[in-house]
Amino acid sequence: MELPIVLVVEDDQLIQDFVVETLRDGGFEASIASSGEDALSLLQGHKGKCRALVTDINILGKMDGWEVAQHAREIEPDFPVVYMSGAAAADWTSKGVPNSIMLAKPFAPAQLLTAVSNLMNSGTSTV
Repeated sequence: MELPIVLVVEDDQLIQDFVVETLRDGGFEASIASSGEDALSLLQGHKGKCRALVTDINILGKMDGWEVAQHAREIEPDFPVVYMSGAAAADWTSKGVPNSIMLAKPFAPAQLLTAVSNLMNSGTSTV
C-alpha cells in the first residue's frame, strides 16, 4: 500500500528532519521543499499525489507559507494545510486559509500527527 504523501515546506534543517521523522513514524511519506517556489513546483508537478501541506510561515524565497497554502487551495479547494510558526501564529486568523491548523513552535510530534490526520480525515482531497 502506498503511503500518503505530505508536502513539508521548511528551510530549517533541524525542524525539517523532526517533521519528516514524525510523519514517517505516523505512516506518512514526506516530500520536502525549502522554499515557496519549490513547494509550488512540487504541488503542480505531483497533482493527485500530495495529500496535505505542512508549511512554515517564514521560508526561503519570495513566497511565504501563507502564499504557498493559498496556491495549494487554488489547485484543490479543500487541501489540508498545517502551518508551523514560532512568530507568526497570531496572524493565522487573518492570513490562514479556512479549515487549516496552526501549530506554534515548539510542538510535540503527537500534535503534528493529530493535526495532519484530523484535516485529512475531514476531507478526501488530493493535489
